[in-house]
Amino acid sequence: MTKGALDGIRVVELGQLLAGPFCGQLLGDMGAEVIKVEPPVTGDPMREWGQGDDKVQWEVIARNKRSVSANLRVPAGQALVRRLITHADVLIENFKPGTMEKWGLGPDVLLAEQPGLIIARMSGYGQTGPYATRAGFGGIGEAMGGWRYIVGEPDRPPSRMGISIGDTLTATYGCMGVLAALHARSRTGQGQVIDAALYESVLQVMEGLVPEYDRSGLIRERSGSVLKGIAPSNVYTCRDGEFMIGANKDSLWQRLAEAMGQPELGHDPRFATHLARGANQDELDRLIDAWTRTLTVDQVDALMTQYSIPAGRVYRAPDMLADPHFQAREAIIEVDTERFGPLKMQSVFPRLSATPGSVRRAAPSIVGQHNAEIYGDLLGLTGEDLAAFAAQGVI
Repeated sequence: MTKGALDGIRVVELGQLLAGPFCGQLLGDMGAEVIKVEPPVTGDPMREWGQGDDKVQWEVIARNKRSVSANLRVPAGQALVRRLITHADVLIENFKPGTMEKWGLGPDVLLAEQPGLIIARMSGYGQTGPYATRAGFGGIGEAMGGWRYIVGEPDRPPSRMGISIGDTLTATYGCMGVLAALHARSRTGQGQVIDAALYESVLQVMEGLVPEYDRSGLIRERSGSVLKGIAPSNVYTCRDGEFMIGANKDSLWQRLAEAMGQPELGHDPRFATHLARGANQDELDRLIDAWTRTLTVDQVDALMTQYSIPAGRVYRAPDMLADPHFQAREAIIEVDTERFGPLKMQSVFPRLSATPGSVRRAAPSIVGQHNAEIYGDLLGLTGEDLAAFAAQGVI
């Protein structure tokens, strides 16, 4: 366990649910001290999110954080958080634009008091523009950013991933903005505002979707399990399961044809070039699937390794936990959580060689668990002050 690259950076996280908290998780994993502000009593709704009997998603997204409570809907709570922010390097929030300003916590106020503060703002449509004040969730950002329309089977309505990719993409771009702003501040001493919109975060990963339409009028459509024109790259059926093969390059396809025992296919005019394989994608996938169906996953995996072809098993959680490569790289770690005891979860990522991140603290199990520690030690409030705030519903 190390202090991490962001050791010495203090973050105040005001956001709830996914985008703001995941940005805080990333910064905390890299060594930042993260103070999460939650509504009194109820806390962040993420405490109740997840599938299964025990809701454990909170244990991942709130790791490396301390929890304080504050009612941001009352002046005393706003003033308390404003004092807390004066001790921070970074502020994260993902409320609807205008909310922070309504609470007296807008960037104009905060940066006037603290010019070096970095404010990461995550919202559905950004802080400006005609849609700015609309409510926005990750799924809406995925739809307007172009993701939803191209995901799913061609003959069915748009589908979604089984995770909230719009939120986590926005959080990742927000984190990227914070890191860039910290670097800029090291030169200028000045903080700044990062404006990360859900729909624009999704738009960033849409590859050629917009210029393809602008140049040739092409509108990408849903294509199921394949990316149209990229072949072969698909999940194929084996005798005992599914297996992913990506041989969408001339030399790779020739090696795959050899592995299949049909080397002549590697130079067949229908498949010999990238464009030819794309034009005959369905036929090519049928040929490969017919071959994989005669073999087990282990047999196909061994052949792909032998012929150096990018390929992999289609994993679920138990497969990840059993895989020796995951184990060797400690891609999944065990954290001693306060609510559930030892709990396996994804490790810190990305990996830094000199200042690696780590999980230094488990997620707080109680809303406002660190009120005395933070408000007392950092702000100098007494036990009597905290008791009065609690009685008034401020914390």
